[in-house]
Amino acid sequence: MRDLRALEKFRRRGKEILDLWGWEGDETCGAFTISSPVDRAPMTVVVSSDGGWDHVSVSRKNRCPNWTEMEYAKRLFFKDDETAMQLHVPPAEHVNMHPFCLHLWRPTTGPIPMPPAIFVGVGSEPAKSLAEAKALRDAALVAAEGVRVG
Repeated sequence: MRDLRALEKFRRRGKEILDLWGWEGDETCGAFTISSPVDRAPMTVVVSSDGGWDHVSVSRKNRCPNWTEMEYAKRLFFKDDETAMQLHVPPAEHVNMHPFCLHLWRPTTGPIPMPPAIFVGVGSEPAKSLAEAKALRDAALVAAEGVRVG
């Protein structure tokens, strides 16, 4: 998580925040208002770092934030080398405090396990054929794990 003092220009202050949380936050937590990179509408962001988790919640007044808005919040509140995630828990475990809020999470106790990049795709350009995609996949597997395919 970034040091939130670097984002003071976005921090919410005043009676509403004091009544809600009892203080206005510090370098690890607080409430912020940022403009959507999509339509410049205000988005409320609540940030915390405690209990082994960095947490950023992003909400809008009339709809959930979209991918572009969540990516913007991720880049603003997390360091460039940090991975954050959204969780899709079973319905029985849903906690919903706001109908138009999404969350980003990052454990502070260790890295988030991630699949190999090849599971997402290979190369910076889309393959032009199935044969080319298979050849790129096979080459990436050999490079990553020394695995011979075929």
